[in-house]
Amino acid sequence: MSTRGADRKIDYIEFNVADIAASKAFYDGAFGWTFTDYGPQYCEFQDGRLTGGFTTLAPVNAKGGPLVILFADALEEVLERVTAAGGTIVKPIFDFPGGRRFQFADPDGYELAVWSDR
Repeated sequence: MSTRGADRKIDYIEFNVADIAASKAFYDGAFGWTFTDYGPQYCEFQDGRLTGGFTTLAPVNAKGGPLVILFADALEEVLERVTAAGGTIVKPIFDFPGGRRFQFADPDGYELAVWSDR
């Protein structure tokens, strides 16, 4: 996967779901998405244009909505930019398979994440 030209662009969308198999069945049936399983708690989806994931690692938000994830070439620099612009860090930088990320809330309370492969 190339991340060239992806700096500060929406890169990935993650849905917290109660049942990955049920989510796969729905999105396959409704839209023809394809899937790659990464264990019992995570599944990546491809819709032909965008890649995202389903996870059971976090509770389903009663208000609904996916976690929008942006890419950054320099994760610490973007974290500083987020806080300088008025964002609140809700999960500091942490490692995950494939990279590192943090999550923040914007001034309205919408939660997003930023990841880097560096």
